[in-house]
Amino acid sequence: PTFAIGTAAKYEPADEGWGPRPVPTVIGHPALASHIAQSVIQQDFDLTIVNSAGEPVVLRNVVKSFPFKGPVRIERKDQERIVTISANISGRDMGSILSDIQTGLRSIVVPKNFSISFGGDYEEQQKAFRELLFSLMLALLLVYMVMASLYESFRYPFVVMFSVPFAIIGVILMLLLSHTTFNIQSYIGCILLGGIVVNNAILFVDHINLLRRRDNMPLREAVEEAGKRRIRPILMTATTTILAMMPLAIGLGEGGEVQAPLARAVIGGLASATLITLLIVPSMYLLFESKRRK
Repeated sequence: PTFAIGTAAKYEPADEGWGPRPVPTVIGHPALASHIAQSVIQQDFDLTIVNSAGEPVVLRNVVKSFPFKGPVRIERKDQERIVTISANISGRDMGSILSDIQTGLRSIVVPKNFSISFGGDYEEQQKAFRELLFSLMLALLLVYMVMASLYESFRYPFVVMFSVPFAIIGVILMLLLSHTTFNIQSYIGCILLGGIVVNNAILFVDHINLLRRRDNMPLREAVEEAGKRRIRPILMTATTTILAMMPLAIGLGEGGEVQAPLARAVIGGLASATLITLLIVPSMYLLFESKRRK
């Protein structure tokens, strides 16, 4: 067998003066470690020391030894003892593994003044979530500003952006149906949806405005006609995008399971937003225009 040999500080006999001497520490062979430990202890017990009265005393006459198990290494953080447990993951995303760990920890009774916390990649993930939330808000703001400048109106961009919250419904349903956790990849998918789902709504609203401006159609008639003309292009665009994301959503290829949450989030959100575009966006357009006329 292979042994790891270290050194520990011990004291030399009194007649040779006090000072450290190396004592072997064996890791990986309990029987050999116990034998060496007993041998070292017996040698130390034969040491002669001088008591306060100046008389020589054999160490074994004044001390006792007993076996005791303790930690090999004591770590502290913020003046508190910590024990770190780490593991590598493979074949699964971190969110699902963490969920299993948390489920298992519920059956463990944590003693008083003890706590369990997660660090490492999980801690970095939570930090990334906060940063991605800012990215999502910034992306939606930029999309709104671009549309407001093109439409020269604050009302029409709001109608278009109304489809974005409903896309989140599709994301949640898709993640639940596919047993996928909400992780960084699915979060990035939501950010992508902020720019994807508004495309069909932009075409829809723009076509309504075109019919009203060019053909002088009444409001309701323009909305109905735009729905008839744009339903096929909208469905074709959404279908082709969803089908193109399917291989990635299935997780084919090496490392595919890591990118799968992103594709699943996009597929679920796009499917939901497409239905919203065809149903809710026309209704919101009629509602806003009717209020403006009044």
